[in-house]
Amino acid sequence: MRNKKIILFATIAFTLISGFTYVISQTKPTTDPKITQDTLKNARPNIIALPIDSVFTDKGLKLRPYKKNAHASYYADRFNGKRTANGSRFNNNSYTAAHKKLPFGTRVKVTNEANGKFVIVKITDRGPFVKTREIDLSKRAFMDITKNKGAGAMKVTIETIVE
Repeated sequence: MRNKKIILFATIAFTLISGFTYVISQTKPTTDPKITQDTLKNARPNIIALPIDSVFTDKGLKLRPYKKNAHASYYADRFNGKRTANGSRFNNNSYTAAHKKLPFGTRVKVTNEANGKFVIVKITDRGPFVKTREIDLSKRAFMDITKNKGAGAMKVTIETIVE
């Protein structure tokens, strides 16, 4: 009976240690993100023009810190085409977001704390209606900054753009 317990304990310990070393071997070290300059020029310098693609620059923007370590998620596909709280139609391919308190039309810089990637989105909806989450991003905005494409949530820093 004692030998069976020792063998069982050794088997469980070996399984846990081998699983842990596999997870450690699969993690990649983080690297500094490359910041690409946007080539778009503003015709009117007072207006912030957002590029159509996912390449953003925060050079020249006045940013006001809003929240660090905020939890972000993204809209489910079933909301595509539905009306948002500000009256516009939601599009999962646009750079928009939902926030509980920020006014509609506010532009915010959302930075993934894990890899430093960021997007600039416009607040067009209310939510998320989960207590632990601070902001819901459109799917395109979320996928542009996520580290793991299979993830459903991440920790972000939110900064409002002062115009």
